[in-house]
Amino acid sequence: KIAMMIFDEVSAKLCEFSDRHRRILEASALLHDIGYYVDTKHHNKHSQDMIQEHGVRGFDGREISMIACISRFHRGSLPDKEKHELYSFFEKKDRKLIKRLGGILKLADGLDRAHLSLIKMIKLNYDEDNNIVEFILTPNTPDYYPDITSAIRKRDLFEIGFKVQTVLKFS
Repeated sequence: KIAMMIFDEVSAKLCEFSDRHRRILEASALLHDIGYYVDTKHHNKHSQDMIQEHGVRGFDGREISMIACISRFHRGSLPDKEKHELYSFFEKKDRKLIKRLGGILKLADGLDRAHLSLIKMIKLNYDEDNNIVEFILTPNTPDYYPDITSAIRKRDLFEIGFKVQTVLKFS
């Protein structure tokens, strides 16, 4: 849910995406933790492998590989075409899309690390002159602000993918 809120704000105010890109991100968001079935520590790598092996109904082979990559990079190391075999197979424009959608997913994962859905709404302000994206977070309850420490650590891929700096704050 949070990944889709961020996607919609980014698409409206920073970088227009297609409906197909939205569906790819949605599938990645739904499947990114599936690797926990195999192992906790490296679940992101297992998620990638499981998605590649079993596929995702409604997507072609290239899109399935993108979903797998986006899921892989929701935690851990950043995508690197020299180190990550699946990522290296993509053309430059697809690698850019993987970084951007992966950055959205990674940030969303950090904002809801405990899977408690404590954020009701996300708004985005974009300062084009300074390349700063400000995320304004509205919590579900006005007297409790969720811990966003993990999101602050996990915003790196978003910043790289969109070539911006980010600020996270509560409304």
